[in-house]
Amino acid sequence: MRKRGCLAWVLIILSVCNLSIAGEVPSSGEENPNTQQMAPEGGDFTLQSVTGPVSTASFRGKVIMLYFGYTQCPDICPTSLSLMAQSLNELTPGELKKVVGLFVSVDPKRDSVARLAEYVGYFHPNFIGLTGTPEAVAVAAGHYGVKYSFTDSDDSAMGYIVNHSAAIYLVDPSGVLRFVFPHETSPETMLGAIRMLIEKI
Repeated sequence: MRKRGCLAWVLIILSVCNLSIAGEVPSSGEENPNTQQMAPEGGDFTLQSVTGPVSTASFRGKVIMLYFGYTQCPDICPTSLSLMAQSLNELTPGELKKVVGLFVSVDPKRDSVARLAEYVGYFHPNFIGLTGTPEAVAVAAGHYGVKYSFTDSDDSAMGYIVNHSAAIYLVDPSGVLRFVFPHETSPETMLGAIRMLIEKI
């Protein structure tokens, strides 16, 4: 469904857990019988933040909430980041220390690391904005099955918009992708999954 220039592609929604919306990702190579598609495998990547390179591998021992989007996204990205922030706001201070949110821009032409740092700061202090070369971003997105494309638009100051996947990914403390949340999953559902992974730390 297109919403003012931001496309939320239908993503893999897996149902191998007791959460009502979120889908826990099967082991690598297991096929989802509902979609007949392979689940994303996840994986480590290194991109740039305002303070320098950031590697997902450096967050071993923490839960990672991961989202791919761009700062000029009119509604889907702000909605997703707001829902992520709401789930984190329900954590205790001790729990919050065990979670980090990563926002990866798929629009490096417009999203500098300084712009990303300012943008994610509006949502939650535990969020880190990341981007890199188009090639590096594509590699990171590929690990999680993220799709995005650029479309010319007279309504955009830069002359284009970015259509992109709109899932939120939850990576466990060992670096394994465990949950894929479809767009507009409730904060309560994400909170339950986060706490389940925190308990294993």
